[in-house]
Amino acid sequence: MLKKYLQAGQIVGTHGIKGELKVQPWCDSGDFLLQFGTLYFNRGETPAKVVSARPYKKLLLVKLEGVDTVESADTLLNRILYINREDVSLPAGRYFMQDLMDMDVYDADTFIYYGKITDIMRTGANDVYQITSQSHKDYLIPAVAQVIINIDFEKNKILIRPVKGIFDDED
Repeated sequence: MLKKYLQAGQIVGTHGIKGELKVQPWCDSGDFLLQFGTLYFNRGETPAKVVSARPYKKLLLVKLEGVDTVESADTLLNRILYINREDVSLPAGRYFMQDLMDMDVYDADTFIYYGKITDIMRTGANDVYQITSQSHKDYLIPAVAQVIINIDFEKNKILIRPVKGIFDDED
C-alpha cells in the first residue's frame, strides 16, 4: 500500500532572525519542493502552511506560518518534513523512491525470488537499486528499462531481467 505522506526533507538549520528554516531536500531537486503550499510534520498528522520558499545553495529556505523567530525555528531542528502524495502529479514512468523500498524483486522469466529493494543510489546516469537477498547478500542492478521490466505497486513486486553475471556467479 502506498503511503499518503512521503518524506520530503529535513530541517537542518535556521537562517536569520525571522524564523526561516534551512531544509535539506530529499527529492530530485530542491525546486520540486517549491510547488507545495503545505508541508507536514509527524508523518502527515500536522500541517504547516508555507509562507515562502526559495533555493539557497543546495538547500531551501522555508518560512512556515507561525514560525516568526529564530527561537521558534530552533525548536524544529532535525524534524522531518512530509508532502501529501495527492498534491503531486508524476510523469508516467516516474516513482517516489520511498514507494520502491522493500518491494519484492523477481526474475521476469523464471520468477526466481531475488530479494527486496533495500537502497537506491543516485549515480547521475541512472539510479542503481540494491537488492538484499534472504541470505543478506547485496546485489546492485541498474534501474534502466532493459533491466526493470515491470513495477506493480499493488502486488509489491518488481520484475527484472538482470544483466548476466549479477546473480548467477555466486560463490
